[in-house]
Amino acid sequence: MDLHDLKQQVLSNCDVTDAQHAGIYSVCGLVMRLRDLYKWEHRLLPWQDDAPAKVLDWIGEKEALWETLMDAPYGPIGLDGRHYEAFDTTAINERLRPHRLFYGAGYAHSLKPTFFLADIERVTQVSGHTVITTGNEYARDLLTLPAFSQEGGVVLRLEAGRMFLWDHILYLGRSGRNALHYAARACGLPDAGIDTLRHGFDKLWPAQKALYIQHEIGELEETVFDAATWQQMLADYPHTAVELLVRTLKDLLADTGPCGALTDLIDRRDKTGLGLYMAFGNGITRILTTALRCAFDAFIADSRWERMAEAAVKMRLDVAAYAGDVMTLYQAAQARGDIDSGRDAIERTMADRGLLSKPPA
Repeated sequence: MDLHDLKQQVLSNCDVTDAQHAGIYSVCGLVMRLRDLYKWEHRLLPWQDDAPAKVLDWIGEKEALWETLMDAPYGPIGLDGRHYEAFDTTAINERLRPHRLFYGAGYAHSLKPTFFLADIERVTQVSGHTVITTGNEYARDLLTLPAFSQEGGVVLRLEAGRMFLWDHILYLGRSGRNALHYAARACGLPDAGIDTLRHGFDKLWPAQKALYIQHEIGELEETVFDAATWQQMLADYPHTAVELLVRTLKDLLADTGPCGALTDLIDRRDKTGLGLYMAFGNGITRILTTALRCAFDAFIADSRWERMAEAAVKMRLDVAAYAGDVMTLYQAAQARGDIDSGRDAIERTMADRGLLSKPPA
């Protein structure tokens, strides 16, 4: 097999998706993703930076390339004289498995197609699910996606995962600093200063790696938010507040399920993992987990794991009830043949809960 040729085929599709979907990001969001892509292309560590002028030149070249690809199709993946559709991951990986290579393709936030190619580092079983851990990445797009599920299993990307964790640390807001300090102390670090975390990164990483894996397993096991309804809502409301809400609800249900990340770290009494879990999360996540964060503030003082377990169960019930309400509103809009009214109704519930600054007109 010609690895160089395969790499170029996947990279070509990565360029196409980035060219056609870069507009879904805010200016700041795109800069962050370009920064990660630059580091990957130049084999820099997550905390390493290059000269700004060099990075800007590279961005200019990337944007010039994108301009030529705005109407380009995704190319097939050719292997040993046969060609496969770019999203036919099952057939492609059957051919790549003897070579210890893994090919990923799918749809991420706002239905952006995403692709990557990497070495398989190990294959294990966790909670009855196959977990493929990838190492060196030969091709990737703008998305620094640490883990995902594909064909009933979990894929953990070590390169992307480490980059993703460092980005979260670097851009962490004030509301998460106390939890990050707790995680740092729990794994033996004196503080959560940037230099300390850079030098002690490998002490934090195992706990975060476990969180990535258990979150994906939790998603595979989760049944409260009907999977077909959830996927159709993503298709109907891409790049909207409703998409962010339903993804967040699904994530929280996954994490608080029997095999979820939060349930697992509470069962294992993993203080480092708990600190990291509580440190990160978008604005919607932080509002929906207010009671859990209050319990964590008390937990820091008394280390009562029962308190965290009770708070997690209560949060799951609250989130499940809200997910049920959201599905009911969406299904009613479907029955009327007016999905836009469903979005408006769901956004009004978000405004009522403080998840949106104002309801729709």
